[in-house]
Amino acid sequence: MGSGERKHTEAQVVAHVTGSRTEALAELERRARNHVPMHPLSPKRRRLLRAGDGFLLVVDGAWQSFVTRFTVAELLEDSAAPPAPEPVVEAPVPPPVAPAAPSSEPAERQVEPAVELDEDGVPVRPAWLGRADLA
Repeated sequence: MGSGERKHTEAQVVAHVTGSRTEALAELERRARNHVPMHPLSPKRRRLLRAGDGFLLVVDGAWQSFVTRFTVAELLEDSAAPPAPEPVVEAPVPPPVAPAAPSSEPAERQVEPAVELDEDGVPVRPAWLGRADLA
């Protein structure tokens, strides 16, 4: 970028790929093949070369050549990345209670307490609230 002694290199992250290095290279090659640089305005020749873990696009203009480098890199740290979500820890499921032995007397009917639900059908009071084993 720039001209004369003020020329400098600029870097951009063009994509994030979740997957293998081979998949990242395939995506990078697709992007390198389709890249249309700002300069030169009237390209005379275009060459795409494979270089290690990336590609080198050389576009010759009327007076000079312009180079764009495409490199695969593994992201190790990002100071602007959103915080990772907290892992969801599910409450352990209590073991099933063995049924009582049958008796000759009529069994009393067990009535489960009614659970108060909101309009979406979600319990108002969480099931874990007040459990002694979680203290």
